[in-house]
Amino acid sequence: MQLTLFWIACLLPGHLALPLFPEAGDVSTLQWEQAQNYLRKFYLRDSKTKEANSLVVSLKEMQKFFGLPVTGEISPRIVEIMQKPRCGVPDVAKYSLMPNSPKWHSRNVTYRIVSYTTDLPKPVVDRIVEKALRMWSEHIPLNFIRVRWGTADIMIDFARGDHGDSFPFDGPGNTLGHAFAPGPGLGGDAHFDNDEYWTDGTDTGVNFLRAATHEFGHSLGLGHSSVPSAVMYPTYEKGNPQDFRLTEDDIEGIQKLYGKRNDFWKI
Repeated sequence: MQLTLFWIACLLPGHLALPLFPEAGDVSTLQWEQAQNYLRKFYLRDSKTKEANSLVVSLKEMQKFFGLPVTGEISPRIVEIMQKPRCGVPDVAKYSLMPNSPKWHSRNVTYRIVSYTTDLPKPVVDRIVEKALRMWSEHIPLNFIRVRWGTADIMIDFARGDHGDSFPFDGPGNTLGHAFAPGPGLGGDAHFDNDEYWTDGTDTGVNFLRAATHEFGHSLGLGHSSVPSAVMYPTYEKGNPQDFRLTEDDIEGIQKLYGKRNDFWKI
């Protein structure tokens, strides 16, 4: 199984010897260390590189991604972004496709909900998953078919901590979920951190529809977008559940992979 399907091979253990220097002395030593870990996880492309200047390059890439001044220095605004709950998949500019543009080659893609959160009734989770997948299928020639046993293309799981895919969750806040690009084995699978408090949008917590729609975008082959309003933006943004929908950027990206849906493809 090639973990490149997850596009997150840049997770690195340990510390670099040299810190990144902050702007104006407003960032603490602890925040510097947290920033280094964040950059290793979401921006450092060369997993073998352990040079401080590589982190500076990664920081500049992050600043460019979020539309900030490209200084290579940590600022309070960067720290604020790094502390937001987010997806566990690394970032790139605007909408993007996963490396090598993987996609599903059958118009019928199966999915299975392997486990549930106790925060929501099972029928509510079922309905939200179906709605999240439908938001994508309305724009592309794919049909999503639920199966209740065996192996599906997209296996959906709620899990805590180390859950067997080498990318452990980190407890409440921070990483909310992650998903693998289309392919065999783990390919397409979507995992959600069961230490989060998941809601249907009617309560304070993480809106499962918003998070699921985002992760399923990865399951279909999309990377992250630098457009703040896009579903595929990496950080979790609260908003009115009634206003939640794919943006032009999301639709442009997914149709780049699969083309447009037309009457011939509809169920």
